[in-house]
Amino acid sequence: MTIQTMALIGTGIMGMGIAQIAVQAGIKVRLFDAKPGAAEQGLAKLKATLEKLSAKGKLTDQQIAVTLARFVVLEKIEEVAGVDLVVEAIIENLEIKQSLFKQLESIVSKDTILATNTSSLSVTAIASNLEHQGRLAGFHFFNPVPLMKIVEVIAGLATDEHVVADLLEFAQKMGHFGVRTKDTPGFIVNHAGRAYSTEALKILGECVTSVSEIDRILREGAGFRMGPLELFDLTALDVSHPVMESIFNQYYQEARYRPSALTRQMLVGKKVGRKVGEGFYKYVDGVKINEAPRQAVPQVSIFSPIWIKADLEQDATILKNYLQAQRLTLDTAEQPAADSLILLATYGEDTTTAALRFGVDATRAVSIDMLTDFTKNRTLMPSIATYKTYTDQAHAIFASNDHGVSVIDESIGFVAQRVLAMVINLACDIAQQGIAKAADIDKAVKLGLGYPYGPISWGDVLGAQRILLILERITSNTGDPRYRPSPWLQRRARLNLSLLHTSAI
Repeated sequence: MTIQTMALIGTGIMGMGIAQIAVQAGIKVRLFDAKPGAAEQGLAKLKATLEKLSAKGKLTDQQIAVTLARFVVLEKIEEVAGVDLVVEAIIENLEIKQSLFKQLESIVSKDTILATNTSSLSVTAIASNLEHQGRLAGFHFFNPVPLMKIVEVIAGLATDEHVVADLLEFAQKMGHFGVRTKDTPGFIVNHAGRAYSTEALKILGECVTSVSEIDRILREGAGFRMGPLELFDLTALDVSHPVMESIFNQYYQEARYRPSALTRQMLVGKKVGRKVGEGFYKYVDGVKINEAPRQAVPQVSIFSPIWIKADLEQDATILKNYLQAQRLTLDTAEQPAADSLILLATYGEDTTTAALRFGVDATRAVSIDMLTDFTKNRTLMPSIATYKTYTDQAHAIFASNDHGVSVIDESIGFVAQRVLAMVINLACDIAQQGIAKAADIDKAVKLGLGYPYGPISWGDVLGAQRILLILERITSNTGDPRYRPSPWLQRRARLNLSLLHTSAI
């Protein structure tokens, strides 16, 4: 069915965003809100937004007039009769949504598609009270709708195939990438986003480093637009923490989604983020005021010879070339000399474990993360026994030319290693569960979360074997099942295949 007319129930920010892209695609939209005057207010706000775009030269007055002429504000819900599609964008409450759709079913024709913009509720559950459950699907947009060019089309257990196909076609008509997904907790994007947030919180909970340093490492080293903790402050913990708990419980306490006790305390203490002036950071007029500066570079006049041991030869070569360019002395003996700085480039383990594995003196050992872009951020990890003089030497060496250096306490793998491995692993697991196609997961998460790469192809960029090594070592060293490698990742890494590879026909 070609969708030409649509009714939008709920005229808040999300609802009017959906309505805007629909009318701009030539669709006639009827607006209804149970709150008197809300639809008119929503339309007035949209008119103001369009006028701002006109002032910037992005729309003409005629285009605005044509766009607004496609709207009709309804006084009664019964007036939605006759449309091809009804999209609901109301409160996230299962019983209220079920009641609304039951009412709509008695109003619209049997061919009308019903769609819910739910972000967290089961589409199957929302449809469960309908006489014709196959007509309802999820149609989940992201805020701000006109800019976030992604919509998840969720098939409940009873959803008819033609309904999914029609919504995917409609999404394309509106200029959005429609991605088909199973009806599972978090769908694709919110599901995939669990790894970035929860692993950062676990690192913070282990006192590996500070809030500012975690965010800095993941922005500068890994390339995320925002650090996970400043992102929590933006989205607000009164929204984010309940979602973490909900997905954790919907997956029957699956360790991968384990929330943090810290964010529960912050929520109870009303330190939920930027909108109240305090979260992980403090804010004045929405501006962060207490981000810690870069760690001060120690003054070092004499440098010891440097002995290098790396899991990968390519990492050793990069380090040797860098150190030689700094005109520093390399210790190239089979075993380090008694006074050499021991530099270890390893994956998925702390410096103590690495030093013991290589049989070297932990008091002179400093590890360096080689997973991320070496030219942008360098993260160092001394052992708990490392003498400060060796830590200071390593810090000064890698801070040359004003490079950002983060010195962290011991951790089961570096900050970026842990977070990126979890992001990639969880996306692989979503593919393994058949929630969506691997390429669709990649594109949906990149569009929905703004990652520099899709999370599955990111594994190819960094090297699937390295990601697998990180996860296997952390799992072995901790026994924590949250880090267990996905079968999807294991098979492809061991066969040296792309993580986007699907089974041969």
